[in-house]
Amino acid sequence: MGFPEIRPRRLRSSESVRELVRETRLSPGNLVYPLFVLPGSGTKQEVEAMPGVSRCSPDMIGGEVKRAARLGIPAVLLFGVNEAKDERGSSAWKKDGAVQTAVRRIKDLEPELTVITDVCLCAYTESGHCGVLRGGKVDNDATLELLAKAALSHAEAGADIVAPSDMMDGRVAAIRKALDAGGFGDTAIMAYSAKYASAFYGPFREAADCAPKSGDRKTYQMDPANAREAVREALLDAQEGADIVMVKPALAYLDIIRAVRNASPVPVAAYNVSGEYSMIKTAAARGLVDGERAMMETLLSIRRAGADIIITYFALEAAKLLEGK
Repeated sequence: MGFPEIRPRRLRSSESVRELVRETRLSPGNLVYPLFVLPGSGTKQEVEAMPGVSRCSPDMIGGEVKRAARLGIPAVLLFGVNEAKDERGSSAWKKDGAVQTAVRRIKDLEPELTVITDVCLCAYTESGHCGVLRGGKVDNDATLELLAKAALSHAEAGADIVAPSDMMDGRVAAIRKALDAGGFGDTAIMAYSAKYASAFYGPFREAADCAPKSGDRKTYQMDPANAREAVREALLDAQEGADIVMVKPALAYLDIIRAVRNASPVPVAAYNVSGEYSMIKTAAARGLVDGERAMMETLLSIRRAGADIIITYFALEAAKLLEGK
């Protein structure tokens, strides 16, 4: 049978009917809110390239954390910025570093909130690269021990999940071994498994002060042309002990999210990155799009592609709309 007996529009006739047959659902429980943490105290700085986003010292982070918790957002993701920089990125594993201090602060304020910490060296190395340099190139194996030290310091501070974003081969296994040896067998790993060498990271690099001083990251971040490689990376990370795998960015890689979701034995996260966020904010400010609708359509597309978890700077705004607040 066909038209006129079959009329798909019957299931779009009212909001209640559309809600009843909705295939993809988005809730605050799917969202993770990223936060940038500065060293010191009494500091809050707006990020010019990311409207509505600020960098805060650990003592100033409480308001953002409490808002996230009140809106039903289950987790925050912390990025450390502007620490002292050296060749090895040694500030990344300081016990009193900005991230470590912020973890303890958040756990005091909202003990039930899941705290995820980004594990990388780019914000801590003089070069701005994600690992130590040897002869002008990132030395993969020499970097693994340092990433493991940083991850362990986060776990010791109270982090629930550590998230290596460096894209070094073998880093999940190295971190899992260090965590287990340190008595943190319950600390989970969310691996940036398919992290592409993308043009959409520009605003983030301003916020985190982590742009490479020379060259680029193409020798360790993935080629945007490759899809099968992303599935391979995710499966390798899961085999090494990753509890969650991630695709980054999200919007230009919806096909990758779906491919990884179809293959992955563990939950899949997707990062709605800074460039994606700032494009919508800028277009909305100029009256080119309805900002709220564009935001929700974007997040729904990422969820529809297969992401269980969405890391997004829109988390607070989206949760307010979803909760009707």
